[in-house]
Amino acid sequence: MALPMQADANQVAAYWTRLAYESIIRFTRDEQAKRGFTQPQFWILRHLSPRDLAPVDGAAVTIPQLQQAMAEYIRPDDDLASEAEVLLSHGWIHADHDGHLRITDAGEAACLRMKQFAPEIRSQIHRGIDDEDYVAALRVLHTLIANTTRAPETDAAKLA
Repeated sequence: MALPMQADANQVAAYWTRLAYESIIRFTRDEQAKRGFTQPQFWILRHLSPRDLAPVDGAAVTIPQLQQAMAEYIRPDDDLASEAEVLLSHGWIHADHDGHLRITDAGEAACLRMKQFAPEIRSQIHRGIDDEDYVAALRVLHTLIANTTRAPETDAAKLA
């Protein structure tokens, strides 16, 4: 979807950021599905991997703990329990008798394979956008967030 011909500074940012968010998420998930995995499966493996996002102590975690760790970006229709079942069936994770999950060596290898697709997917999303314009857009978004957040100081000031 292109900007309307009369695009100007009066366009509603919330409308366009929502459309961008939905489009990017849909595209990313479609690309991951073409490669044989889902975004939630990737996130689960990353959160269980001591080489990535797992707790420093390497403790096994439960589905509710994973949901809490992913609260900022998990989507309402993401079913981590079902996604974990798929990972269990592949032998990529192991569940103990209390339902605590750990990644297996095969899961670590799968996670690394999944990560290899990220640059290609990012490249497709960023096609036609140079890094300078991308960073400028991020600065604008950070400023919009700062201007609409009650806290007087946010990360937007750090980007200035």
